[in-house]
Amino acid sequence: MKSDDAIAALSALAHDHRLAVFRLLVQQGREGLAAGTIARMLDLPNSSLSFHLAQLQQAGIVSQRREGRSLIYSADYAAMEALLGFLTENCCEGAECAPTARQSKEQCN
Repeated sequence: MKSDDAIAALSALAHDHRLAVFRLLVQQGREGLAAGTIARMLDLPNSSLSFHLAQLQQAGIVSQRREGRSLIYSADYAAMEALLGFLTENCCEGAECAPTARQSKEQCN
């Protein structure tokens, strides 16, 4: 992933509604959700949701497909993994990273 692509993805996610939409789509898996369902689940007006979905699509982290009369949106897992890879590339200069809070808790038990 290039820096410009990472910046676009992170910028798109830097809004509470778009982050909520993206997280919901990640939870739903590859089947995704219809726009109307997303709007109902997140209590967003359709006009606002359309804008936020367009931003996420433009950033390349959400895809859209048509099923009959519905537009189905899903998280682009390859793009998500590429962004995570970009963010963690060369992590800790090859040394073992600090344990996560969960790992630290498990070590205490």
